[in-house]
Amino acid sequence: MIKSEALIAKILSSSTPRFVELYGNDSVEIQYQSLRYIELLKNFKAAFGTSEVELFSTPGRTEIGGNHTDHNNGRVLAAAVNLDNIAVAAKNDSNIIRIESKGYPKIEINLSILKPIDKESFTSAAIVRGICSRIKEMGYSTGGFDAVINGGVPKGSGLSSSASFEVLIGAIINHLFNGGSIDPVSIAQIGQYAENVFFGKPCGLMDQTACSVGGMVAIDFENPGEPVISRVKFDFAATGFSLVITDTGGHHADLNDEYAAIPNEMKSVARELGKEVLRQVKQEEVVRAIPSMREEVGDRALLRALHFHGDNQRVLKEVEALEQDDFRTFLSLVIESGQSSFMYNQNIYPLTNIKEQGVSLGLAISELILKGNGAWRVHGGGFAGTIQAFVPQDLLNEYVNAMENVFGKDSCYKLFIRPVGSIKVEI
Repeated sequence: MIKSEALIAKILSSSTPRFVELYGNDSVEIQYQSLRYIELLKNFKAAFGTSEVELFSTPGRTEIGGNHTDHNNGRVLAAAVNLDNIAVAAKNDSNIIRIESKGYPKIEINLSILKPIDKESFTSAAIVRGICSRIKEMGYSTGGFDAVINGGVPKGSGLSSSASFEVLIGAIINHLFNGGSIDPVSIAQIGQYAENVFFGKPCGLMDQTACSVGGMVAIDFENPGEPVISRVKFDFAATGFSLVITDTGGHHADLNDEYAAIPNEMKSVARELGKEVLRQVKQEEVVRAIPSMREEVGDRALLRALHFHGDNQRVLKEVEALEQDDFRTFLSLVIESGQSSFMYNQNIYPLTNIKEQGVSLGLAISELILKGNGAWRVHGGGFAGTIQAFVPQDLLNEYVNAMENVFGKDSCYKLFIRPVGSIKVEI
């Protein structure tokens, strides 16, 4: 650990090669990130006084393939991106965790209570308490610490700011109290546990895993306790395409029931066939049983089951196409995935507010501009928020201008895939 003043001096005097790895080699971006870290170090000193501190960074993630497949033990293709949440943290030799983050209420957690508290449901405090509880259950150490966080993964961006936050907290505790001995997959599982049990939202494990592990990864959750993670070797920069995420607006706050219905309905189909999750049944079994299940589970659940099996297989095809450097086939599979999400999974707009269909509108504009030249699909959980597009350079300005004309200035994020996951940042 090192004093915050010394870290500021190092950032000002160094070329910070770690920043190039995390944020790219654009000099303007590196300067911005340097000032960002310096400001956070100063904020920590103002909030908690002079102390020896550590720096942490956890990326957001983009889901590339496998939309709503992870929670039924399916496959996904995901990647860490260059937008991240960063933190300055230090032990405080107490049993209290204190966290400040711009734009959010201060968090103070007494570690003498490590069980869910009803009034904390759906709050960041619940996440922090849940992470500490699970780490303790697993036989690792926890303790009081102070932290100041800068959220560079925009909330509601579809880049999984919540999972990034969860993994960031896990990384802080891992390095401050456990010498970094907890592996990245376990950190992801701890974050998922906190979100499921303490926060109160059912979720799969894709988001946390991609944020924690980094790079482009294919993840097979057939055994969710031991997911099989494979790094995908592909030079995306060499394609001449940009990965563009567009925030179409809308809010996720009132959509918990919509999100929860997807895994629940998929699992209801599996239960009718004597299993717990759809990964344990074959698509042909579902198709054969449709006549007998329609009344019991409903047609939407059956459509969502068909989406699961289709997208679960598409992940394999996408990975194969990338590893064979067949980018055109990959793009066609991305479009297929998006069509399946719209028609079968039905997570493009909420039934409670059909007047607002920002995601649908964004997809329609994307098709008008990119058809035959790129790919587009819903991104993440759906119902509101973001879409993903692979855009050739000669159409990039036209595409971004068209999307921002509808959804507002700075609604588009032009991203690259970050090679590393959640880390303690060494300057």
